[in-house]
Amino acid sequence: MTKKKSILISCEEANHTCDKSQYAEASFLEKIKLSLHLLFCRACRKYSTNNAKLTELMQHDEIECMKKNEKSALKEAFKKEMIKGN
Repeated sequence: MTKKKSILISCEEANHTCDKSQYAEASFLEKIKLSLHLLFCRACRKYSTNNAKLTELMQHDEIECMKKNEKSALKEAFKKEMIKGN
């Protein structure tokens, strides 16, 4: 059987295309289908907006990660508190 090509896509496919579009991997036709889907689907519009915000935040150099010793100290503090709770 042949797969019928349609301009309408599912939310799952829209989210996948949104992810591909963020990294410039989506084709022109995929972007058109995504745009049409986003016109009608509020949930996917929100996903797309949040995805864009996350990508933008990750591109900033201001992100600071915990040092290994800080992370270990935090884990130990959690363990101690968990033992106290029991």
